[in-house]
Amino acid sequence: MKDSSDMVLIYTYKITPRLQYVMKHIFKRMLLTEVDFTTRVEDFIAHNGPKLSYAKQPLQNEFFVRSTELLFDQGVSDIEIKVSDWDGVSCFFPCSEKSVLPYDIFAASFYLMSRYEEYLPHVKDEHGRYPAAESLAAKNNFLELPVIDIWVERLRVALAERFPEMTNVQRSYAFTPVIDVPVIFRYRKRGIIRTIGGTLVDLSRFRFRELFKRFGVLLGLKQDPNNVFDTLTALHKEHGIDALYFFLLADYSHYDKNVSVYKPVMRTLIKSVADYSIVSLMASYRSFKDPELLKKERRRLINFINRPVKRIRHRFNRLQVPETYREVVEAEFNEDYTMGYPEKVGFRAGTCTPFYFYDISYEEQLPLLVNPVAVIYSALYQYQNIKRTREKIRQLRQVVKDVNGHFNVVFSNDVLDFTAYNSITALYKEMIENH
Repeated sequence: MKDSSDMVLIYTYKITPRLQYVMKHIFKRMLLTEVDFTTRVEDFIAHNGPKLSYAKQPLQNEFFVRSTELLFDQGVSDIEIKVSDWDGVSCFFPCSEKSVLPYDIFAASFYLMSRYEEYLPHVKDEHGRYPAAESLAAKNNFLELPVIDIWVERLRVALAERFPEMTNVQRSYAFTPVIDVPVIFRYRKRGIIRTIGGTLVDLSRFRFRELFKRFGVLLGLKQDPNNVFDTLTALHKEHGIDALYFFLLADYSHYDKNVSVYKPVMRTLIKSVADYSIVSLMASYRSFKDPELLKKERRRLINFINRPVKRIRHRFNRLQVPETYREVVEAEFNEDYTMGYPEKVGFRAGTCTPFYFYDISYEEQLPLLVNPVAVIYSALYQYQNIKRTREKIRQLRQVVKDVNGHFNVVFSNDVLDFTAYNSITALYKEMIENH
C-alpha cells in the first residue's frame, strides 16, 4: 500500500470500474494528485497521508463523502434526479449532514461525463443527434457552466483545509480553435456540372452578388472565399495559437460535397496546412455507422500527409453514445472533438476538461480522450447580433479560465470569409486576439 502526502487514499466498501474511472479522472487529471483505493478499514486508518471515505457512513471523523448507488451499479436505469443549488451552482445527488460535501459530486460527475442520459430513450433530431433541449443541463439552466470543474475546485479547497500538507498544483488554462473544412473551395475545382448547377441556382434566386463572386474567382480575379488557410496560419502564428484542422475526405454524397479527393489540389492544400498545424479527419456523414468507410477515410488522410491521424470530428456533429465512440476506437482514433451541441453553446458533458470516455454498456473506459467543445459556430446565430454574441463568448471563456480548463471552439472555413466583412469572421478574429 502506497503511503505519501502526495497521494489520496480512498476507502470504499466496493471498488468498481465506475468508481475507479471517476476518481482517477478527478484526482489525477483534474487535481493532479495520485490516488489509490482500499476496502480494508485497517489500511485506511493506518494511512498517514490525505484520505477520504466514500461510503454510506463515516468510519470515524475522517474526510467523508456519502455515496449514492450510481458508482456501484451496472447498466442504466431511469434515475429520478432533482437538481438543487450549491452556493450558486447547480448540483444533484444530495448527501447527509455528516458528509463534508453536501452532494455526491463523484456520482454526479460520472452521470454527466458518461452521458448517462443519452443511453435513455429520447427523440433524436433529423440527423440522429441527441438534442440539447433533452439534457438535464439545459432543462435546469446549467448548460453554460462547467459544473464538474467548479465542484472539483470546491473539493480541492476542502481537501487543502483538512490536509494542508497536500501539494496544491493547479492546471493551466488552454485555448484551442478547431477549424472544420467540409469544402476546401466554394467555387474553384468544383467541376463543370456543379458549377453550372450553382450558377443556375444563383440566377433563379436572383443572387447576383454571389454570381459575380463565383465568376470573379473562376476567372482568377478574386480569391476563393473558402481558401482561408494562409490567412488563418498567419493570424494564429501572430498570436501564438495552435489550431486543429479537420478535413472532410469523403466521396461525393448528399451531405458530403467537397472537392473530389482525387484532385491533386486536395492533397497539395492539405499537406501545406499540415506543415504548420495539426491536421485530422472530419468523418463523413455516410461513415457515421460504417466503421469500414471511416477506416478508409482515415487511410486517405494518412496517405496525404504521411503522418499518424489520431483525432476525429464528425460531420454535422453527429454523435450517438456509445456506438459512435466504439467505432472511432475500432478505426484507431484516440481523440474526439465532437462532444458539444451544434444548436447550443455550453458544456454537453458538464466539464471543460478532456476526459476518457466510459462505455456503460460494457462497464469499461475506452482508450479515447474526449475534448469537450464549448462553442460551435452554428450555435451563435441564435444571438442575432454581434454584441450579444461577443458577450456570450466572453462569459464562456471566463468561466473556463476561472477553473483553468480547456476552451475549445469550432468554426468552419466556409463561414470564415476574409474577402469581405462578416460578423462571424470578426468574432473569430476577436477570440484569437483576446484568448
